Amino acid sequence: MSQQQTKNCITLQGSAQIICEYLKFAINSVLFQRGLCSPETFKTEQQYGITLLLSEDAEIKSFLTKVLAQTEEWILNKKISKLSLVIFNVANEEILECWDFNLQYEDGDAALSKENNETIGSKDLKQIQQKIREVMLQVAATISYLPFLDSRCSFDFFANVKADCDVPENWTVSEPVFIANAQNVPFKIFSTSLHKMETVVSYKFVD
Repeated sequence: MSQQQTKNCITLQGSAQIICEYLKFAINSVLFQRGLCSPETFKTEQQYGITLLLSEDAEIKSFLTKVLAQTEEWILNKKISKLSLVIFNVANEEILECWDFNLQYEDGDAALSKENNETIGSKDLKQIQQKIREVMLQVAATISYLPFLDSRCSFDFFANVKADCDVPENWTVSEPVFIANAQNVPFKIFSTSLHKMETVVSYKFVD
């Protein structure tokens, strides 16, 4: 039993890395499916038992690396509750779509945490990856019902952080995202036993 518990131990650092890895693949999937990056810049990679896509564009990779590194730091310090990928019309800056990645903090395994003198989760990694796989398949399926983006669009990130959080110079304070006549589609929730992730896409509904 002790060996099984040790095998399933997940530290805060490990859990934050799992969350950010999911964000990397989910964001890349959205960028590809919504036509925000040239399709020829993507390469395939096997993860969670399925084939996923990652952009090889140098600027995109650098941008996402910085965003996710900062996000991981905020997660470790319990400063962030939501990261949003916002898609907007370049011509008039109207927000057309928003992918919210909502984060909740969990207590983990009390006995293991006391034994190791740090917060520990005990959820099986394979089970976590299976849940993430289900979410990624849902993300991939959204293209069938999301409205076609018929204007030139770009994207940005917004983070919902605590008021006492130190915000880097390359991040700016902004107003909450608002989409007129919005429709929301929630996806399955997954948990590492230290962090719970809920993904929701909101989009402008057009009759």
